[in-house]
Amino acid sequence: VQLQASGGGVVQAGGSLRLSCANSGTILSFTRMGWYRQAPGKQRELVASITNGGATNYADSVKGRFTISRDNAKNTVYLQMNTLKPEDTAVYYCNGGRLGLNYWGQGTQVTVSS
Repeated sequence: VQLQASGGGVVQAGGSLRLSCANSGTILSFTRMGWYRQAPGKQRELVASITNGGATNYADSVKGRFTISRDNAKNTVYLQMNTLKPEDTAVYYCNGGRLGLNYWGQGTQVTVSS
């Protein structure tokens, strides 16, 4: 398992970014995949998750602005982030869960300027 996150960057408030998380193997081996974020001085928090069946879950702070999706053929999970706010600034991590274990990718920095 090797989760590779990409797509972070610097964007102005109101802008958009799309994060990608590619797995070296099939993502169908994970029962759930998600995106977490950690801002300086704060705990890591769940942003969004998606199950193998396509059920999604979002943090209240991103509902209506972020969309998580998956492309099983490309073994990739995406996080489309729209209407970004300065408080979305954080390191974003992708995560895959199966059989009670969690696998993490390296983080990708998202910085939203006001």
